[in-house]
Amino acid sequence: MIRMEQRTLGRTGRDVSVVGQGTWQLGGDWGEVREADAFAVLDAAVESGVTFFDTADVYGDGRSEQLIGRYLKERQDADVFVATKMGRRTEQLPANYVLDNFRAWNDRSRANLGVDTLDLVQLHCPPTAVYSSDAVYDALDTLVAEQKISAYAVSVETCAEALTAIARPGVASVQIILNPFRLKPLDEVLPAAVEAGVGIIARVPLASGLLSGKYTADTVFAPDDHRTYNRHGEAFDQGETFSGVDYATGVSAATEFAGLAPAGVTPAQTALRWVIQQPGVTSVIPGARSVEQAVANASAAALPPLPESTLQAVRDLYDRRIRAQVHARW
Repeated sequence: MIRMEQRTLGRTGRDVSVVGQGTWQLGGDWGEVREADAFAVLDAAVESGVTFFDTADVYGDGRSEQLIGRYLKERQDADVFVATKMGRRTEQLPANYVLDNFRAWNDRSRANLGVDTLDLVQLHCPPTAVYSSDAVYDALDTLVAEQKISAYAVSVETCAEALTAIARPGVASVQIILNPFRLKPLDEVLPAAVEAGVGIIARVPLASGLLSGKYTADTVFAPDDHRTYNRHGEAFDQGETFSGVDYATGVSAATEFAGLAPAGVTPAQTALRWVIQQPGVTSVIPGARSVEQAVANASAAALPPLPESTLQAVRDLYDRRIRAQVHARW
């Protein structure tokens, strides 16, 4: 296996690879993926130095967790830290975020993953009021005491939610959308996380593939791909699809971004390298549906840092093409 840079994931105290493996694609919502193909992707990630998998109980209604569980049972030599999420399989009401439900959801995830104790459980973009509830954190502390989970964290939609969670002493990490088309977390969230010792997991780092530079205005996605059915937030938060950027705007801006890639480096790797070098980021979790994608993503960890001129060009592109649209929504 290749050795990749490791960073401590906030208050978990555990080290994880700076490039992790997001597994939403393996569960569903991006088109069908065969089990053998999913195992090949996970294996390629591990061989490339990835020691961190991110999943959720709602990805394929548990299929992603099950695939990871079966893979790690077969691959006993793989030292992988697995973060899952809970809360999106029920009606999104603060009243549903209670201990009994947490226990039931965690029992299902533990069975799916084939473990007695979950490494990390993240509240999966719950209603905003949940982040301020003392009872919610008391319930999560109870799960830690019962050794159902080793640590807990949150996955958020907004910077305000992230800052509320960071202020809680038991929150180990915050997962947030961060990429060259979503710069807002750089201003307050990342500095606050560093000061509090909270890890940052950067999700949607390629803006649902936009930043790969492979899509055009005429690209058609499968009907069961969220890039078709959630383009305007029809099924869940719009920010999870193309980072909430209008598709036509995103394609045009992605073409410009591709021009910033260093020689021999793909636009996708450039976007991942940009995330990796943001102060406070612990790990970035691109998804992959092929071995080639998994290997290319992981290789971004070994690239040299982008020069200051490129970082400024990213900021300029964001300010000119993206800021007004994204900030109007968040």
